[in-house]
Amino acid sequence: MIKLRSWPLISMLLLLLGCATVPITGRSQLSMIKTSELIPMSFQQYDEVLKANEISENNAQAALIKKVGIKIQKAVEAYLEKEGQSEALNDFEWEFNLIEDETVNAWCMPGGKVAFYTGILPVCQGEIGIAVVMGHEIAHAIANHGRERMSQGLITNGLLTSLSLATQNKSALTRDILLQSVGVGTQIGILKFSRKHESEADRMGLVFMAIAGYNPEAAPGFWKRMAEMPDGSGAPEWVSTHPSNERRIEDLKKHLPEALEYYDKH
Repeated sequence: MIKLRSWPLISMLLLLLGCATVPITGRSQLSMIKTSELIPMSFQQYDEVLKANEISENNAQAALIKKVGIKIQKAVEAYLEKEGQSEALNDFEWEFNLIEDETVNAWCMPGGKVAFYTGILPVCQGEIGIAVVMGHEIAHAIANHGRERMSQGLITNGLLTSLSLATQNKSALTRDILLQSVGVGTQIGILKFSRKHESEADRMGLVFMAIAGYNPEAAPGFWKRMAEMPDGSGAPEWVSTHPSNERRIEDLKKHLPEALEYYDKH
């Protein structure tokens, strides 16, 4: 257990380790991991997840995942280029795969490696629903939420050090922290981040899907369907790590005018 008198020292260490700024929103976030260290590790873990799972043989569904993914990818690239933030995509190597599994899940590794599970497709109800999820998950990666959560996880586990040293000393633990940080293995993967992260990804995802040519007004409907699932409503928001579906839908509706400005340009 960390004693209270240790926190001033820990705070100074965190300042030395550094912070980063989320593209688009400008929010400051903890970043004790270099992207150059994190992305190669995330790519390795992505490949291992694919090897450990069954890739869907439904060519039509897999092609649809790739189609939507590429459209969102191009939207993200266009947005960041316009905002002078293209460096946020340094070292990205986009990839989109569909895993045959009934788990209601989708996630995006740092560096643009995306996985959808077939279990989420009935909730998506087609291409535009996939775009809602794809925009949201890619937004997590663009906002570096995984890196931020992993930084917090390393601190929680006493690994106040660089990722390379943490990997060398406790590779299994560091790997598990990474996978948990992006929601791999989570039953409902899109509910894996904090309320702050979820809300940020919701807003960014609306913009990305709108730029890609998908009507962002479909997003509240997707979350309504999630709320109707047996595990969709979950615990009350005040004891939850993610916004209630009702709150999420309300917030999405508030952000729709901003996103529709991008959609109306098509």
